[in-house]
Amino acid sequence: MVKKEIINFKEHTDGRGSLIALEYPKQIPIEIKRIYYIYNVKKDTPRGFHSHKDLNQILIAISGCVKVKISDSYDEEIITLDSNDKGLLIGPMIWREMFDFSEDAVLLVLADHEYDESDYIRDYDEFIQLGREYWKK
Repeated sequence: MVKKEIINFKEHTDGRGSLIALEYPKQIPIEIKRIYYIYNVKKDTPRGFHSHKDLNQILIAISGCVKVKISDSYDEEIITLDSNDKGLLIGPMIWREMFDFSEDAVLLVLADHEYDESDYIRDYDEFIQLGREYWKK
């Protein structure tokens, strides 16, 4: 059961520049079914404010910097994503809020399921109740 994990990606650099290759299952521990990215976020505009019942995601700051507050319904943690050679793996039943986006931030999200609105928990009080039941297992 994955709550969260920082994944470090291997960067290949030479005189031509740098490259990071992401392959399943070598560097990416989840099979990717959906990819999207968030950019041009206005100053002081937070994103997220939800959890997923089954979805696993990897968040990567391809450019710039973003902070991610996560909660398992008991504990909270703030993680700064500011390097394109690391990703934040977030498992099911973890609340996430992304905030403090730098002006040049591009946040890439890799997900192991296609979009499914029924997988979302958007009410924080409901998340707390369901999360505490989930993590008791």
